Amino acid sequence: MTPCSKRAPRMRSAAHAHPHCEKRTLCCCCVASFQIDWLLFSLAIGTMALISLEDLEGLDDEQQDDDVTDRSEPMNEEEQDRMYAHWQAVGRTHQVSVPTEMQGPIQEMTRRNQSSEQEQVPFVTVSRHEKLGEVLYEERVYPGGKWACVRKGDTLYEQSICNAFMKLMRFICKENSTGRYLGMSVPVVNNVSMSEDGSNFMKEVLTAYYLPAEFQANPPEPTDPDIRIIHRDTIRVIARVFYGTTTEETILRQIRILWELLGNSGDVHRDHYMVAVYENPGVQQRRNEIWFIRRGS
Repeated sequence: MTPCSKRAPRMRSAAHAHPHCEKRTLCCCCVASFQIDWLLFSLAIGTMALISLEDLEGLDDEQQDDDVTDRSEPMNEEEQDRMYAHWQAVGRTHQVSVPTEMQGPIQEMTRRNQSSEQEQVPFVTVSRHEKLGEVLYEERVYPGGKWACVRKGDTLYEQSICNAFMKLMRFICKENSTGRYLGMSVPVVNNVSMSEDGSNFMKEVLTAYYLPAEFQANPPEPTDPDIRIIHRDTIRVIARVFYGTTTEETILRQIRILWELLGNSGDVHRDHYMVAVYENPGVQQRRNEIWFIRRGS
């Protein structure tokens, strides 16, 4: 069967991808499904973030303002039910239940063109280390700033980050003192601490969302008491890109790889790390990074 080639109009539904559609030539309903899957960045974080221009092919190009209800058509009940069922199905693959109160934020974020509203967390690249043209890792400085954070200690790493980001998602979608949508920033960063023997993660994970520049000077207050707005000081990190899913197993593997590349480095923390997530679950080889933190930062 010939792959679909029609460019998708504005997304209105959460239809599943057609098996005959290829990665670069998706039909309308396929793109709609992947747009919703992007939102599951909040559930899989593995989480939300930078989408390449190639990934944006076929998505809605219309720019939308803050009052999205004036520019977007409301979903009918059938579409709302279908979308919520889709989220529940994907959530189950991560052993997470999507509560009914997520329906509002799901609809809010789906009606927006997320890719055009993302803001990059600011940083400066200090150095880049390459081998045969491949970037092995790079060192960066992230200036201080305000972050909204949630701590979770569920049975699995995936559960902790998913449940934490659902809270942050509601905060982003108007459950804050401004009563408005705040906008998305990337990457979403998860802090993990190691057990004493360094063989696995401690249970508690901190999931953090960088407040967009508009709110850095005067952060909105969350209505959820589990969300804290904190100021993080400047940090210096060694960052290595990896692709795919983010589970405790895959992250531990990336930590071992980066240590092999660095060798014995006494000025880098060994008891805690950061996992930065950039791309949505609709991308098969989505981008993530493992961050090692320089001591003194």
